[in-house]
Amino acid sequence: MNRTQVSGMRPPLVPLATLIGRELRNEKVEIPSIKYGQAALAKKGEDYFLIRSDCERIPGNPASSFSVFGIFDGHNGISAAIFAKENLLHNVMTAIPQDIGREEWLQSLPRALVAGFVKTDIEFQQRGETSGTTVTFVVIDGWTVTVASVGDSRCILDTHGGVVCLLTVDHRLEENAEERERVTASGGEVGRLNVYGGTQVGPLRCWPGGLCLSRSIGDMDVGEYIVPIPHVKQVKLSNAGGRLIIASDGIWDALSSEMAAKSCRGLPAELAAKLVVKEALRSRGLKDDTTCLVVDIIPPEYSVLPPTSMKKQNKLSSFIFGKVSQNSTSKSTSKRSSVGVVELFEEGSAILAERLGKDFPRTYSGLFRCAVCQVDQPPNERFSVNSGPFFTPPSKAWEGPFLCTNCQMKKDAMEGKRPGRRTVST
Repeated sequence: MNRTQVSGMRPPLVPLATLIGRELRNEKVEIPSIKYGQAALAKKGEDYFLIRSDCERIPGNPASSFSVFGIFDGHNGISAAIFAKENLLHNVMTAIPQDIGREEWLQSLPRALVAGFVKTDIEFQQRGETSGTTVTFVVIDGWTVTVASVGDSRCILDTHGGVVCLLTVDHRLEENAEERERVTASGGEVGRLNVYGGTQVGPLRCWPGGLCLSRSIGDMDVGEYIVPIPHVKQVKLSNAGGRLIIASDGIWDALSSEMAAKSCRGLPAELAAKLVVKEALRSRGLKDDTTCLVVDIIPPEYSVLPPTSMKKQNKLSSFIFGKVSQNSTSKSTSKRSSVGVVELFEEGSAILAERLGKDFPRTYSGLFRCAVCQVDQPPNERFSVNSGPFFTPPSKAWEGPFLCTNCQMKKDAMEGKRPGRRTVST
């Protein structure tokens, strides 16, 4: 069965508004509880993590609470990982419009994550430091889970039915042909490390710089074709709940998604995280920093995650839901799995104009707001995200959203658009 046939079998899109409307029509809206655990072993000391279980969409209103979890796997130093940990959440939240309801907030979240990742990257690169970091960033609001990621850290969902769902896409050049094509089209080179005698060794890397990843935050010494634009996926769990395992590549280089999920089933989250790290260490040894977060989304009638009810997973369900294609730019039609998980949104395009939507907020003073950095711009100082390069006349000057000069130049650089070289006539 080819991919076209499989796509034709997928159920139609289930709008988020419809799902939330169903909840609100119930006499009682059941909110799950969140329990989590963390474990780590350090090799280089470049892994960092974020746990925020006390966030509120409306400050002072506990009913608007949500949780955030993140893994930041640094390389070439720790500065980028620390900076992203300390600033990314704020940058994402400032990109969400104020005074909107929960439905609109969740719908705005995927675009805000893109803006927040890009803004964090711009701010860090302005410091002139050369380190970089992967990011896997998870937002949990009720039964809705939204995951944004760059690099090769990973988040999986182990459902109550025993189906393991990958919620991220690895941005390793070795494994992602579409990312290799994008990097070379933007002016980078992809190849292995050459040693004495011309022998090529190791994984595929971007040159200059030699990074194995095609997306990250930081890495200003590698090239702008290493982009911070995340893959984003949003799902809604059934009221049976589920378990998230969020970990750096020190785990995933040793364990498959299924092995990690199976190794800790039936254990509380805190013990589960320790066991996953222990299993990775037993399988491969300590060859890299190894960090794991386990997050249980628990039905309100339970104090711990109920035991997994194993269901036989056929090849078709595995292809549709259990495994995510390495095609990072393909949109996925929302669908319901055999265990009731609904996929609401998925997008992985590295083209900023495709990720920021078409609306363009304007302030009461008539200023246009940059869709990335959220700075207000006079009409004569803004650029449409749909316009041509900064160095050429805009072709769609009045089609939003809009970018400030700095963010427009960042967009052009990520797409490989540079000013033409000046020629001297004699």
